Amino acid sequence: MTVDVVLPCLDEAEALPWVLSRIPAGWRAIVVDNGSSDGSAGIAAGLGATVVTEPRRGFGAACHAGLLASDAEYVCFCDCDASLDPGLLPGLVAAVADGSADLLLGRRRPTARGAWPVHARAGNLALSWLLRRRTGLRLHDLGPLRAARREALLGLGLTDRRSGYPLQMVVRAADAGWRVREVDVPYLPRAGRSKVTGTWRGTWQAVHDMRRVLDEPAPTRGTTTAGVRP
Repeated sequence: MTVDVVLPCLDEAEALPWVLSRIPAGWRAIVVDNGSSDGSAGIAAGLGATVVTEPRRGFGAACHAGLLASDAEYVCFCDCDASLDPGLLPGLVAAVADGSADLLLGRRRPTARGAWPVHARAGNLALSWLLRRRTGLRLHDLGPLRAARREALLGLGLTDRRSGYPLQMVVRAADAGWRVREVDVPYLPRAGRSKVTGTWRGTWQAVHDMRRVLDEPAPTRGTTTAGVRP
């Protein structure tokens, strides 16, 4: 079993040492630098990570660049801000490997007051409800900690390069008939300030991007989507 962990990164110098120290032994960390000005790329390289540069700003652009750079059987995604523990990923990958799920997401459970701002949590709940209407999936969170097979992910033909990327992955997986599940994971106070959910403006932009994804037409009966069930 080969596993790569994609870590989209924008000015995460403070968090990188802890995050990379939690990557499971034998797995490869792919840090995708998305225009950092704090030396994040050099720190990541010095700590043994594979560093990919993605000049196009956007969470989706960074995530997809990491996916394209991977050559492993399984790919995981994790935020690079120390809010989520990559050490939990073996459990997610195991569930995909044994067929319990095709796409497994970590449902964030805050461990401290303020770890998840109220406005960000409210936006997430609204999107979860809209996702249920669109796909029938009863998910509670669209968290960034996730695992799936690489070739299957590439088959989904993901096109969003902004904040809608995580949601588009779930929507297209559901349209393709994947088993999409979630498991509880602790959500820690992040290092530094969030570029998205740290502000109302950032949250609104993320919701706008994701709403655009939900407006994509569902495949008609009798047709298939770009993705195929692993």
